Amino acid sequence: MSRSDTADEWTVPADGEPWNHDTVETNGVRLHVVTAGPEDGDLAVLLHGFPEFWYSWRHQIPALADAGYRVVAPDMRGYNRSEKPAGVEAYHIDELVSDVAGLVHAFDRESAHIVGHDWGGLVAWQTAIDRPGVVDKLAVLNAPHPSKYEQALRSNPAQLGKSWYVGFFQLPDLPEWALGALDFAAIERMLRDGTVRPDAFSETDIERYKAAIRQPGARTAALNYYRALARRNAKLTLTRGGVGDLPVRAPTLLVWGERDVALDVSLTEGLTQWVPDLRVERLPDASHWVQFDAPERVSELLLAHLV
Repeated sequence: MSRSDTADEWTVPADGEPWNHDTVETNGVRLHVVTAGPEDGDLAVLLHGFPEFWYSWRHQIPALADAGYRVVAPDMRGYNRSEKPAGVEAYHIDELVSDVAGLVHAFDRESAHIVGHDWGGLVAWQTAIDRPGVVDKLAVLNAPHPSKYEQALRSNPAQLGKSWYVGFFQLPDLPEWALGALDFAAIERMLRDGTVRPDAFSETDIERYKAAIRQPGARTAALNYYRALARRNAKLTLTRGGVGDLPVRAPTLLVWGERDVALDVSLTEGLTQWVPDLRVERLPDASHWVQFDAPERVSELLLAHLV
């Protein structure tokens, strides 16, 4: 592990906030990470989604740290202050899983609790599937199990319609332009219009999200997650008929804001064939941005699950 103790200017200054900023090298990339809590506590790795950065866990980091967990919340590769390797293949799900496994080992652990939201949730699912020895307990927020999502795309027209943006993101250049137009108005619209609580994201939160995605290369990197997964899944469909049945052995908590405009609540149903040790908590008054809409409840659920 390589950590930086220099006083770099991060997107969000650490002054007066209950966490520290480091740089960790894993799987050949340098990741900016936020750490909190006692160094000897059980390790909990928090993985953010699109178009976010470590800050998406700002409500949960103090709660987990106060409970004695060693919390590590990275900017995932390509995001904010983390390294942004070139090319779509650099964002293949296998690389993202290897980032997580390497991050756990960089903190001198063999395994950790893995928590993910949105794209971070997809990576968390895949880590539990591909590297079961790395995952003690799994918690996923508004991100579908890959086998269930594939099933839904084939049989649920409502979910297929909600996933239109995935196809749009496959285009070259235009999605990058759309995200950045009018001072990243799409980011603000995505966050503000998608939440249940009008005050879920403050003006400061919105500006910090914009500052993170404004980092050179961040837009293309974030979109390359979608491009790489679409290419990988298309190849699996052609060669194997799809992603297949993907079992998860870890005790799993799935938290779902039911007012998610992009992911249907039916994605939380019928999962025990792949995830036998599963608890599902649906929050009817929360959106896709569930940890901002219901921060205290999400923290409570995580703490109860990770014990």
